[in-house]
Amino acid sequence: MKRMLHAFAIAVLLTGLGACAGRGAGAEPAPAQIKHGGDQFQLSGDQLLLVLAEGWNATSGELRSYERAGAGWTLVSGPHSVSLGRKGLAWGAGLHGGGPVEAMTQPTSLMEKREGDGRAPAGAFALGEGFAYEPAKAGAVKLPLLRADADLLCVDDGASVHYNAFVRKPAAKVDWTSAEDMLRPDGQYRFGVLVRHNMAPVRPGGGSCIFMHIWLGQGRGTAGCTSMAPENMLALLRWIDASRQPTLVQLPVAEYLRLRAAWALPSIETGAASPAAAGRAK
Repeated sequence: MKRMLHAFAIAVLLTGLGACAGRGAGAEPAPAQIKHGGDQFQLSGDQLLLVLAEGWNATSGELRSYERAGAGWTLVSGPHSVSLGRKGLAWGAGLHGGGPVEAMTQPTSLMEKREGDGRAPAGAFALGEGFAYEPAKAGAVKLPLLRADADLLCVDDGASVHYNAFVRKPAAKVDWTSAEDMLRPDGQYRFGVLVRHNMAPVRPGGGSCIFMHIWLGQGRGTAGCTSMAPENMLALLRWIDASRQPTLVQLPVAEYLRLRAAWALPSIETGAASPAAAGRAK
């Protein structure tokens, strides 16, 4: 990851922050600044989960966990390998903002998260409830924890009033034709946590039911979630403290370099907040 970061830093210095790293005819377009927020966003929580990927089409990345320490950040764990969407990343809707994202080149290639696109959301996101097949096995946790049993669903039908929300059978009135069973035979949701993408407000078709959860195996892409080894997911679930406003920041490396100072993100090499941001970090 350090070599990858150095390569992107050189590219940024040579071509400017708005440029994209060239790969010949197959170069990925660099999305423009996110509307309704973008580089005006300021990270306010005291727990940070930072996921970095090589590029927009990367299906894997690295996760680092930090706690705020004065004007900077202290690395708690990582880097740990994670799997991302089977088609990579796209801008999501979260704490950083949302809305249409216009590509700087190739205008037909919009990088905005949509339902069923196979991409994990990029940006900054609050975390919601945790879940577990057997909550007692999660041990002591510091966030609301749902029992992921046969009655718990997450609705992914954009026409439903319950779109992008957990519902529990039989209490909820069924107005959907599609929902995800949280009790899966493959065990991926044995432990996990909700990523609050596309929730304030909820946009039908903007992507739903995004989680951090256990992977099927390293390198196997997801439908749009961020997955990891079981021991890492369990440790994360026990570490997350809802009272400390835990935040997931998930970005391609080039966007991390562009936004690190504005968002007061740590350096992945030193664990410290960027100098430009340290003065305003609480």
